[in-house]
Amino acid sequence: MKRSFWLLVAAAAATGSAAAQEATVAGRYTLEECRTLALENNTKMKNGRLALEAATQTRREAFTHYFPTVSAAGMAFTASHDMLKLSVPIELPIPGLQLPPLGIGMMKNGLMGGVTAFQPVFAGRQVAVGNRLARIGEEAGGLKLRVSEREVTETVERYFWQVVALRGKLRTLDAADRQVARIRSDVEAAVRAGIATRNDLLRVELRQQELAGSRLKVDNGIRVSLLLLAQYVGAPLTEPFDIEAGEIGPIDSPEGWYTDPAAAAEARPEARLLDRQVEASRQQIRMTRGKNMPTVGVGAGYLYHDLTGQSNDFGMLFASVSVPITGWWGGSHAVRREQLKRQQAENERRQAVELMEVEISQCWNELQEAYAQVQLSERSIASASENLRLNEEYFRAGTAALSDLLDAQTLLQQSHDQWTEATTDYRVKLAKYQLLTLH
Repeated sequence: MKRSFWLLVAAAAATGSAAAQEATVAGRYTLEECRTLALENNTKMKNGRLALEAATQTRREAFTHYFPTVSAAGMAFTASHDMLKLSVPIELPIPGLQLPPLGIGMMKNGLMGGVTAFQPVFAGRQVAVGNRLARIGEEAGGLKLRVSEREVTETVERYFWQVVALRGKLRTLDAADRQVARIRSDVEAAVRAGIATRNDLLRVELRQQELAGSRLKVDNGIRVSLLLLAQYVGAPLTEPFDIEAGEIGPIDSPEGWYTDPAAAAEARPEARLLDRQVEASRQQIRMTRGKNMPTVGVGAGYLYHDLTGQSNDFGMLFASVSVPITGWWGGSHAVRREQLKRQQAENERRQAVELMEVEISQCWNELQEAYAQVQLSERSIASASENLRLNEEYFRAGTAALSDLLDAQTLLQQSHDQWTEATTDYRVKLAKYQLLTLH
């Protein structure tokens, strides 16, 4: 019976070969090509790459903090009157003769400028810790991009096999049309012979109309699914888009893909991303401690000014020490707060890995269930095919009603649809399991 089913599917595919040849002018993409396009063009991937580049720029920015901070400043001014005024008394050696004091004004106009360089010598290791945090952020960006790659690939698989499933249903409808057409031919002969009534022929026509309505729904579903897939992989919606898929069956047992859930969970990028978060919380403790430690720095500068009408320039060296004395009290609480956050990160990491193990185990169970559903649907096709064959013989012999024959044909169509859905569902679940276990 399985062989007869495959022959039926092959015959249905052969009838559509002309349409397939006409469709070759359109852009046709295999599953692997759809994956490649999505990884290049999908918005989630683009944003992931931008986030990774932003993290890289943050790391490079943090590296510059190892070098001296150089700054330059300048100012020119003019005032409404002299900003500095002096009154100088004039004493003469002539008794009784006194002149008014001499008024002197300065700094009505002036220029100032300078360049300074400051190098932190010790800042509680804040610069080094900041660079470690920046590197952790860059690593986290790369891991997030890998997670996005898996999610995008999984979605492409689901959209792709959805289209394949709908086309499988379309082939089943082709086979059902031929079966109903054969039944109609038998009924018309029976009506001419006076064995069947006109009402029986109307029932067959209603069944043909029902199949035509189902075909319209499937055709529309294929068009919508192709549009969704084209948008997701980044293909131009104004250009023809189609997929190139081989046969969806038969399938093999999934036993060869089994992986230990605990090992698979630890190997996933999500687990490594959680490791980076725990490490970042540890570095944050060091950063908080560094803020409560003395800061020592040295610097050099060159200054120039012209405030009194005479140019003056000079260089200088300086050192600075800053001790956060009053910050030690609050700083101890800040360190304790960061230690509690680290414990939270460790607890969240442990819980997340356990949930990933559960997810992998659940996915494996669903994969086995999907494989069992495929096997059940194959047996259903065999039973429904035999049931239709017997009902056709009984109807020709006049021992079975037309309604029984049409029901048998409907059951066979439903069995084919169930097999198509089960097989494509199996392939989607297999792809998801492979992605979750990094196969």
